[in-house]
Amino acid sequence: MNVLDAIQQRRAVKHFDAAHVMPAEIEQQFLNAARLAPTSFNIQHWRFVLVKDPSLRQHVRQAAWNQAQITDASLLIVLCADVQAWQKQPERYWQELPDVATRELMVNMLQDFYRDREWLQRDEAMRSVGLAAQTLMLTAQELGYAACPMIGFDAEAVGQLIRLPEDHVVGMIVTIGKPTQAAYPRSGSLPYDEVVFDNQFPAG
Repeated sequence: MNVLDAIQQRRAVKHFDAAHVMPAEIEQQFLNAARLAPTSFNIQHWRFVLVKDPSLRQHVRQAAWNQAQITDASLLIVLCADVQAWQKQPERYWQELPDVATRELMVNMLQDFYRDREWLQRDEAMRSVGLAAQTLMLTAQELGYAACPMIGFDAEAVGQLIRLPEDHVVGMIVTIGKPTQAAYPRSGSLPYDEVVFDNQFPAG
């Protein structure tokens, strides 16, 4: 599918065929695509928790306002991020660069950028989760599936259910499966001139 077509056709679908079993190779395609999503400094701090256990899914559903897509989707991914990835063996992120000096330079730049800036560490984590989520949703369009990005859940409760480490955050949930109903029609876009500006926001 053409990328622009995928963007145009992508919609949040909430009704999935609960009987559909996603082949393992397709699941792997989704996760391999998500792992190509960009991250600042190539930090790759997203973490993908695939909730497969039916009982655990039921508990997640209760923490997500009893939304049916939690249990009916073929693939339920809790997208998390390691907020402290910037200081956990950061040399790993450029291990394939042949130039040692460049690797050392990048490690120093990374640490200087994030050190003592907790707000930036968390912001970067959420940006990365968002980029990975969009990658998953566009991959779904390409592979004949549908997806739904979700923030309608108790993040603390979900974090407890998946045993989220203390230095990680839950960003969102993405459910993926075969749709049984069409998505709701688009409810309207803001005018182009209200969201797109040349150079600066209008004065005053």
